[in-house]
Amino acid sequence: MWNVNPVAFSFGSLHVFWYGILFASAILAGLHFMKWVYRLEGKNEADLESMFLYITIGIVVGARLGHCIFYDPAYYLAHPMKIFAVWEGGLASHGGGSGVIFALYLFARKYKLNYLWLLDRVAIPTALFGAFVRMGNFMNSEIVGKPTDVPWAIVFQRVDMLPRHPAQLYEAISYFAIFLLLTLIYKTKREKLHNGFLFGLFLTLIFTARLLIEFVKVKQADYDTSFLMMTTGQALSIPFLIVGLIIMLWSLKK
Repeated sequence: MWNVNPVAFSFGSLHVFWYGILFASAILAGLHFMKWVYRLEGKNEADLESMFLYITIGIVVGARLGHCIFYDPAYYLAHPMKIFAVWEGGLASHGGGSGVIFALYLFARKYKLNYLWLLDRVAIPTALFGAFVRMGNFMNSEIVGKPTDVPWAIVFQRVDMLPRHPAQLYEAISYFAIFLLLTLIYKTKREKLHNGFLFGLFLTLIFTARLLIEFVKVKQADYDTSFLMMTTGQALSIPFLIVGLIIMLWSLKK
Protein backbone atom coordinates (compact mmCIF):
# COMPACT_ATOMS: atom_id res chain seq x y z
CA MET A 1 0.00 0.00 0.00
CA TRP A 2 1.57 3.29 -1.10
CA ASN A 3 0.14 6.65 -0.06
CA VAL A 4 3.14 8.89 0.59
CA ASN A 5 2.54 12.65 0.47
CA PRO A 6 4.39 14.06 -2.59
CA VAL A 7 5.19 17.16 -0.51
CA ALA A 8 8.29 16.60 1.62
CA PHE A 9 7.80 19.76 3.73
CA SER A 10 6.26 23.23 3.53
CA PHE A 11 7.09 26.79 4.52
CA GLY A 12 3.74 28.52 4.65
CA SER A 13 2.37 28.43 1.10
CA LEU A 14 5.70 27.20 -0.31
CA HIS A 15 5.71 23.42 -0.86
CA VAL A 16 8.89 21.43 -1.45
CA PHE A 17 8.17 18.20 -3.31
CA TRP A 18 10.09 14.94 -3.10
CA TYR A 19 10.34 15.04 -6.90
CA GLY A 20 12.12 18.38 -6.77
CA ILE A 21 14.51 17.19 -4.05
CA LEU A 22 15.39 14.07 -6.03
CA PHE A 23 15.73 16.04 -9.30
CA ALA A 24 18.15 18.51 -7.68
CA SER A 25 20.03 15.70 -5.90
CA ALA A 26 20.48 13.92 -9.24
CA ILE A 27 22.07 17.00 -10.80
CA LEU A 28 24.39 17.46 -7.80
CA ALA A 29 25.37 13.78 -7.91
CA GLY A 30 26.15 14.16 -11.61
CA LEU A 31 28.27 17.23 -10.93
CA HIS A 32 30.34 15.38 -8.31
CA PHE A 33 30.77 12.41 -10.64
CA MET A 34 32.03 14.67 -13.44
CA LYS A 35 34.44 16.36 -11.01
CA TRP A 36 35.91 12.92 -10.34
CA VAL A 37 36.16 12.29 -14.11
CA TYR A 38 37.82 15.65 -14.77
CA ARG A 39 40.35 15.14 -11.96
CA LEU A 40 41.10 11.62 -13.26
CA GLU A 41 41.70 12.87 -16.79
CA GLY A 42 43.44 16.16 -15.97
CA LYS A 43 40.71 18.45 -17.28
CA ASN A 44 39.83 21.92 -15.97
CA GLU A 45 37.21 21.45 -13.23
CA ALA A 46 36.25 25.13 -13.41
CA ASP A 47 34.48 24.40 -16.72
CA LEU A 48 32.03 22.06 -14.98
CA GLU A 49 29.85 24.79 -13.49
CA SER A 50 29.22 26.16 -16.96
CA MET A 51 28.61 22.63 -18.29
CA PHE A 52 25.97 21.89 -15.70
CA LEU A 53 24.21 25.16 -16.41
CA TYR A 54 23.99 24.03 -20.07
CA ILE A 55 22.81 20.56 -18.98
CA THR A 56 20.18 21.82 -16.53
CA ILE A 57 18.66 24.18 -19.10
CA GLY A 58 18.78 21.40 -21.72
CA ILE A 59 17.03 18.92 -19.40
CA VAL A 60 14.23 21.25 -18.30
CA VAL A 61 13.52 22.85 -21.69
CA GLY A 62 13.85 19.57 -23.61
CA ALA A 63 11.80 17.53 -21.14
CA ARG A 64 9.03 20.13 -21.02
CA LEU A 65 8.79 20.55 -24.78
CA GLY A 66 8.97 16.78 -25.21
CA HIS A 67 5.98 16.32 -22.90
CA CYS A 68 3.97 19.06 -24.60
CA ILE A 69 4.71 17.90 -28.15
CA PHE A 70 4.59 14.12 -27.76
CA TYR A 71 2.22 13.41 -24.88
CA ASP A 72 -0.53 16.06 -24.93
CA PRO A 73 -0.15 18.22 -28.07
CA ALA A 74 -3.85 19.10 -28.43
CA TYR A 75 -4.04 20.64 -24.95
CA TYR A 76 -0.87 22.72 -25.31
CA LEU A 77 -1.77 23.93 -28.80
CA ALA A 78 -5.04 25.16 -27.31
CA HIS A 79 -3.30 26.64 -24.23
CA PRO A 80 0.23 27.62 -25.38
CA MET A 81 1.02 29.66 -22.25
CA LYS A 82 0.65 26.46 -20.22
CA ILE A 83 3.88 25.25 -21.84
CA PHE A 84 5.73 27.48 -19.37
CA ALA A 85 3.84 26.11 -16.32
CA VAL A 86 6.53 23.56 -15.40
CA TRP A 87 5.38 23.58 -11.76
CA GLU A 88 2.14 21.90 -12.84
CA GLY A 89 4.10 18.80 -13.89
CA GLY A 90 4.81 17.18 -17.22
CA LEU A 91 8.39 16.32 -18.17
CA ALA A 92 9.30 13.73 -20.81
CA SER A 93 12.55 11.79 -20.50
CA HIS A 94 13.00 11.49 -24.29
CA GLY A 95 12.76 15.27 -24.62
CA GLY A 96 15.11 15.77 -21.69
CA GLY A 97 17.67 13.43 -23.27
CA SER A 98 17.48 15.28 -26.58
CA GLY A 99 17.84 18.60 -24.78
CA VAL A 100 20.99 17.42 -23.00
CA ILE A 101 22.55 16.07 -26.21
CA PHE A 102 22.00 19.43 -27.94
CA ALA A 103 23.21 21.44 -24.90
CA LEU A 104 26.42 19.38 -24.75
CA TYR A 105 27.01 19.97 -28.45
CA LEU A 106 26.94 23.73 -27.79
CA PHE A 107 29.20 23.31 -24.75
CA ALA A 108 31.72 21.15 -26.63
CA ARG A 109 31.93 23.70 -29.45
CA LYS A 110 32.52 26.57 -27.03
CA TYR A 111 35.18 24.78 -24.97
CA LYS A 112 36.85 22.98 -27.90
CA LEU A 113 36.15 19.46 -26.59
CA ASN A 114 35.68 16.25 -28.55
CA TYR A 115 31.89 15.88 -28.62
CA LEU A 116 31.80 12.07 -28.39
CA TRP A 117 34.42 12.09 -25.61
CA LEU A 118 32.14 14.39 -23.63
CA LEU A 119 28.98 12.37 -24.35
CA ASP A 120 30.74 9.18 -23.18
CA ARG A 121 31.49 10.71 -19.78
CA VAL A 122 28.22 12.55 -19.21
CA ALA A 123 26.21 9.45 -20.20
CA ILE A 124 27.34 7.67 -17.02
CA PRO A 125 25.81 10.06 -14.43
CA THR A 126 22.83 10.56 -16.76
CA ALA A 127 21.83 6.95 -16.06
CA LEU A 128 21.97 7.75 -12.34
CA PHE A 129 19.89 10.87 -13.01
CA GLY A 130 17.23 8.69 -14.62
CA ALA A 131 17.09 6.47 -11.52
CA PHE A 132 16.61 9.51 -9.25
CA VAL A 133 13.85 10.94 -11.44
CA ARG A 134 11.93 7.66 -11.52
CA MET A 135 12.11 7.54 -7.72
CA GLY A 136 10.59 11.03 -7.81
CA ASN A 137 7.77 9.65 -9.97
CA PHE A 138 7.31 6.88 -7.41
CA MET A 139 7.00 9.44 -4.59
CA ASN A 140 4.38 11.26 -6.70
CA SER A 141 2.45 8.01 -7.39
CA GLU A 142 2.66 8.79 -11.13
CA ILE A 143 3.68 6.85 -14.26
CA VAL A 144 2.18 3.77 -12.63
CA GLY A 145 2.08 0.25 -14.03
CA LYS A 146 -0.85 -1.79 -15.23
CA PRO A 147 -2.97 -3.81 -12.77
CA THR A 148 -1.38 -7.15 -11.88
CA ASP A 149 -1.46 -9.98 -9.33
CA VAL A 150 2.32 -10.40 -8.98
CA PRO A 151 3.42 -10.71 -5.30
CA TRP A 152 5.34 -7.41 -5.38
CA ALA A 153 2.42 -5.38 -6.79
CA ILE A 154 1.79 -2.01 -5.15
CA VAL A 155 -1.52 -0.27 -4.54
CA PHE A 156 -1.05 3.44 -5.33
CA GLN A 157 -3.85 4.76 -3.14
CA ARG A 158 -3.67 8.22 -4.68
CA VAL A 159 -4.59 6.62 -8.04
CA ASP A 160 -7.00 3.80 -7.13
CA MET A 161 -7.15 0.62 -5.05
CA LEU A 162 -5.86 -1.75 -7.74
CA PRO A 163 -2.55 -3.61 -7.22
CA ARG A 164 -0.22 -2.48 -10.00
CA HIS A 165 3.27 -3.06 -11.39
CA PRO A 166 5.67 -0.58 -9.72
CA ALA A 167 6.92 0.50 -13.16
CA GLN A 168 8.82 3.46 -11.70
CA LEU A 169 10.88 1.10 -9.52
CA TYR A 170 11.56 -1.21 -12.47
CA GLU A 171 13.03 1.74 -14.36
CA ALA A 172 14.91 3.14 -11.36
CA ILE A 173 16.56 -0.22 -10.64
CA SER A 174 17.40 -0.75 -14.34
CA TYR A 175 18.96 2.71 -14.69
CA PHE A 176 20.98 2.33 -11.50
CA ALA A 177 22.33 -1.03 -12.72
CA ILE A 178 23.27 0.61 -16.05
CA PHE A 179 25.05 3.40 -14.13
CA LEU A 180 27.11 0.82 -12.21
CA LEU A 181 27.97 -1.10 -15.40
CA LEU A 182 29.04 2.03 -17.30
CA THR A 183 31.13 3.19 -14.33
CA LEU A 184 32.89 -0.18 -14.16
CA ILE A 185 33.65 -0.16 -17.90
CA TYR A 186 34.89 3.43 -17.72
CA LYS A 187 37.20 2.70 -14.77
CA THR A 188 38.72 -0.44 -16.27
CA LYS A 189 38.62 0.08 -20.06
CA ARG A 190 38.48 3.81 -20.82
CA GLU A 191 41.99 3.93 -22.35
CA LYS A 192 41.16 1.09 -24.76
CA LEU A 193 37.75 2.32 -25.91
CA HIS A 194 37.20 4.53 -28.92
CA ASN A 195 35.14 7.68 -28.39
CA GLY A 196 31.42 7.01 -28.64
CA PHE A 197 31.31 3.47 -27.26
CA LEU A 198 30.03 4.35 -23.78
CA PHE A 199 27.45 6.77 -25.16
CA GLY A 200 26.26 4.17 -27.68
CA LEU A 201 26.06 1.51 -24.98
CA PHE A 202 24.18 3.94 -22.72
CA LEU A 203 21.54 4.65 -25.38
CA THR A 204 21.22 0.96 -26.23
CA LEU A 205 20.75 -0.21 -22.64
CA ILE A 206 18.59 2.66 -21.40
CA PHE A 207 16.13 2.54 -24.28
CA THR A 208 16.01 -1.26 -24.38
CA ALA A 209 14.96 -1.13 -20.71
CA ARG A 210 12.44 1.61 -21.47
CA LEU A 211 11.05 -0.31 -24.46
CA LEU A 212 10.47 -3.44 -22.35
CA ILE A 213 9.10 -1.72 -19.23
CA GLU A 214 6.57 0.19 -21.35
CA PHE A 215 4.71 -3.11 -21.78
CA VAL A 216 3.62 -2.96 -18.11
CA LYS A 217 3.04 0.81 -17.87
CA VAL A 218 -0.25 2.64 -18.13
CA LYS A 219 -0.49 4.64 -21.38
CA GLN A 220 0.88 8.17 -20.89
CA ALA A 221 -0.10 9.97 -24.11
CA ASP A 222 -3.52 11.65 -24.23
CA TYR A 223 -4.30 10.39 -27.72
CA ASP A 224 -4.78 7.06 -29.48
CA THR A 225 -1.55 5.25 -30.40
CA SER A 226 -3.11 1.87 -31.21
CA PHE A 227 -2.32 2.34 -34.92
CA LEU A 228 1.38 2.18 -33.98
CA MET A 229 0.84 -1.13 -32.14
CA MET A 230 3.04 0.35 -29.39
CA THR A 231 2.98 3.13 -26.80
CA THR A 232 4.30 6.63 -27.44
CA GLY A 233 7.20 5.86 -25.08
CA GLN A 234 8.15 2.81 -27.15
CA ALA A 235 7.86 4.68 -30.46
CA LEU A 236 10.13 7.43 -29.13
CA SER A 237 12.63 4.90 -27.73
CA ILE A 238 13.25 3.08 -31.01
CA PRO A 239 15.21 5.90 -32.76
CA PHE A 240 17.42 6.36 -29.68
CA LEU A 241 18.01 2.60 -29.53
CA ILE A 242 18.96 2.42 -33.23
CA VAL A 243 21.32 5.41 -32.94
CA GLY A 244 22.91 3.83 -29.86
CA LEU A 245 23.57 0.55 -31.68
CA ILE A 246 25.03 2.36 -34.71
CA ILE A 247 27.38 4.51 -32.58
CA MET A 248 28.47 1.54 -30.46
CA LEU A 249 29.19 -0.70 -33.48
CA TRP A 250 31.01 2.15 -35.28
CA SER A 251 33.14 2.67 -32.18
CA LEU A 252 33.97 -1.05 -31.91
CA LYS A 253 34.92 -1.11 -35.58
CA LYS A 254 37.28 1.83 -34.99
